[in-house]
Amino acid sequence: MSLDATRLYLRLAAASLRAQMQYRASFVMWSVGQFITVGIELLGAWALFDRFGAVRGWRFAEVALLFGLVNVSFALAESFGRGFDTFSAMVKSGDFDRLLLRPRSTAFQVATGEFQFLRAGRLAVGLVMLLWAGSALSVGWTAAKLALLAGAIVGGACVFYGLLVLQATLCFWTVESLEIMNALTYGGTEAAQYPLTLYRDWFRRFFTFVVPLAFVSYIPAGALLDRPTVPALPEAARWASPLVGVAFLLVSLRIWRFGERRYQSTGS
Repeated sequence: MSLDATRLYLRLAAASLRAQMQYRASFVMWSVGQFITVGIELLGAWALFDRFGAVRGWRFAEVALLFGLVNVSFALAESFGRGFDTFSAMVKSGDFDRLLLRPRSTAFQVATGEFQFLRAGRLAVGLVMLLWAGSALSVGWTAAKLALLAGAIVGGACVFYGLLVLQATLCFWTVESLEIMNALTYGGTEAAQYPLTLYRDWFRRFFTFVVPLAFVSYIPAGALLDRPTVPALPEAARWASPLVGVAFLLVSLRIWRFGERRYQSTGS
């Protein structure tokens, strides 16, 4: 993205935030409601670990680190990828045809068409869990581990953003967004909140090498905690895990361009 496009993107995001903050009571209530909803999910995880102590060698504080990584990343992707999440409505109405006539790329226009900053509740829960887990665990924080933590959040946001782009890309063929994609976005969020060792082998391989949700939380958390995760991956790959998210997003955008070239107007 060029410097000019970046400036425009940030200006549009700031304008959207100011617009949403015009109704502050509504903004706060939405955020508090989501904080409570995500908090209940966390409470369920706490009840499980309070009963059994540890699951497959993972304690609650370690799972809280996974929980924080996933929810911060997903909240960022939801906030800035809302345009792709609602793209099917644009295709059905024929409004996407107007985007094809403008000088900016269609992906940029869809991305800036709508921002959703009401995900602050999920973001807050994730940040609280990261701070608590970081202090409760004997991580031995160094500059390299802090950089990996920040990179894991950015890389995780890229993975979820890429999934939203792929969900929108399907609309070039199906018009309607397929509900099966929710199994990879919202369902993937649920799955990535727990260690992948809890799942079957085919499930672990799929979310490691096909849809790289393992690189959102499980693999970088293993590097932070100095514990093994995926035996097939060398140690260096675990530390480079945020780059997988960036690569996944770039591939998703290439698939978007492929779908765009095959788009046929709805005629509406």
